[in-house]
Amino acid sequence: MTRVATDISGTFTDLVCVKTDGSVSTAKSHSTPDQFEQGVMDVIEAAQLTPNEFISFVHGATIVINAITERKGAKTALITSEGFRDVLEIGRGNRPDYFNLEYNKPAPFVSRYLRREVSGRINYKGVESAPLDLSVLPAILDDFRAEGVEAVAVCLLNSYANSAHEEGVIAQIKALWPEISAVASYQITREWREYERSSTAVLSAYVQPIAHRYLDDLTGRLRDGGMTCTPYIMQSNCGIDTIKNTREIPITMVESGPASGVWGAAILGRLIGEREVIALDIGGTTAKCGLITGGEVKLNTNYMVEQTDVSAGYPVMVPVVDLVEIGQGGGSIAWVDEFRRLHVGPQSAGAVPVPVSYGIGGAEATTTDANLALGCINPDYFCAGTITADMEAVESALDKLAGTLDISKQQAARGIVRLANNNMVNAIKLISVNRGHDPRDFTLIAFGGGGGMHACELAKELGIKKVVIPNMSGVFSAWGMLLSDLRRDYLQTQIVELTAPDAVQQLNDVFAALEEQAYLEYEEENIDRSRVRFMRYGRFRYQNQEHSTEIDLPNGPISDELMGEIGEHIQVNYEREYTYRLPAPVELVTYHLIAMAEVDKLQPHKLPVGNGDVESAIKGQRQVDYLEAGIHTATVYDGDALTTGMRFVGPAIIEEAEATVVIPPTMPCEVDEYGNYRITTA
Repeated sequence: MTRVATDISGTFTDLVCVKTDGSVSTAKSHSTPDQFEQGVMDVIEAAQLTPNEFISFVHGATIVINAITERKGAKTALITSEGFRDVLEIGRGNRPDYFNLEYNKPAPFVSRYLRREVSGRINYKGVESAPLDLSVLPAILDDFRAEGVEAVAVCLLNSYANSAHEEGVIAQIKALWPEISAVASYQITREWREYERSSTAVLSAYVQPIAHRYLDDLTGRLRDGGMTCTPYIMQSNCGIDTIKNTREIPITMVESGPASGVWGAAILGRLIGEREVIALDIGGTTAKCGLITGGEVKLNTNYMVEQTDVSAGYPVMVPVVDLVEIGQGGGSIAWVDEFRRLHVGPQSAGAVPVPVSYGIGGAEATTTDANLALGCINPDYFCAGTITADMEAVESALDKLAGTLDISKQQAARGIVRLANNNMVNAIKLISVNRGHDPRDFTLIAFGGGGGMHACELAKELGIKKVVIPNMSGVFSAWGMLLSDLRRDYLQTQIVELTAPDAVQQLNDVFAALEEQAYLEYEEENIDRSRVRFMRYGRFRYQNQEHSTEIDLPNGPISDELMGEIGEHIQVNYEREYTYRLPAPVELVTYHLIAMAEVDKLQPHKLPVGNGDVESAIKGQRQVDYLEAGIHTATVYDGDALTTGMRFVGPAIIEEAEATVVIPPTMPCEVDEYGNYRITTA
């Protein structure tokens, strides 16, 4: 019997399997973009498993984010409050491309003719000031039917404070048109800001039908294969949830794969005594990095889809691990612009047509191809030896690029990797320096197929002293899923001045109400209260300011004495994040409750100490171009033969089935008690 986790990315589908005897195995297969569930079944077959063996199954997928970015969701309509029809079009005034006089805002996902209004009003205190008028709804729905609408989003003014009007609209839609997919903003978020709530409701409705089909098809195929356990879906908040709850609000899995990797890095960091961590996931299509402080992952409910240096993107107001994601991975394509400048990414060869080294259709040089040319990757052990890299095609692609730039092939390959590294350094600075943290105070935990290949160079550039490449780094995100508990986040905007006479009572009352809501929802799925535990947070700001900071709050009753400690905690956190303090009243803006329920999950164990004879793990030697350090003869180690306690010094290469680790000259590496590679860069 086995515990299994699968993770779909843009290029590969990964699997980690843990048997009841503690043995661990992994597998990879190519993702199947037109039918992602087939990729899951393929990787299960590649692992020589059958679903009837599963005692637990956790799954993460890119289905939601792909549907949004590729515009493959449902035809969606929006019902909103009278006077707010154009809030999606108006959006915000934020424009990253400041000096572009021809800047265009991102086009809304719902055209104006499919945005309709109903009268009725609830004020900011949650009090009805005008009754809801549903008499226009039948005609609106008739128009939507005629236009071929497949999903309806509902977002009414101030429904975060009182959802009664939205509940009335949704109930009427279900009565008049039972088969339509419909979602209201209150079902997703109880935070304020009309544009952000509208965007979130629309994007959730946009992906809901396709997510329903995918989840139903996947669970159907697993059931047909004999699976009897309850399947779970990885969420963007670093927890897992049931299929039933995920079907209702699929937007919560918008970044499920990256979230599991950052969560896995947080768990690993706690295990090895590294609580200040930068997690870096380099895959085939993108590189993602997240910050872990005090062993805890930071979440963000101001997540932006498709935000770039020239586009403001689209807000999604659900808890998402605080990530910076760039189009930089092993499949990132190198290209030259009209000014003969070299670029790498964000375009990717992905799963189709794949890098040229695969010899099955790629034409443009990628980061993977450059690493092959530099000797970092063994062409005879490409994809664990299942493929012999097509080095003639790699040479041809680099020749083409070098000719355009009037440089040598070696310089072209070096340029590709240097640019890729530079892009990833900038991403790490965004998640650390731009958040008020010095990267030199952190340990870099790098994973994904390309994590170990680039980590040491990135750490050296940033002054990071320690690098950890996890055991099974190539499928680390899937491993992180096996460590996750059920998790749901409850957020409620309700402004309270901390010096108000009833502030303590309000905090206690609201958290008690949110906890009771969480208990009841878990009980509906037969999860006993004894299994549920809570974590409390609050978002605070100086009175009437725009920006807030989130701090953790104690469980249980909050007393007047505790309020003083909370106040000082707020000041310290605010100053670290924004560089100043003010002699002004502080307000709580949003309550944030995390409700977690334990499930049967993986418990990492220390590995037995090996014989310490590192010579037995040597596969050979080869010439490797280490960029700034130059070309060196590197010792090549078999990752499967390296055991706890073994030590060596670079220049070295570690070859594993799913990943390659590149260790520059003079950097010592040790295999720790959990099978991780710990590399000292300074």
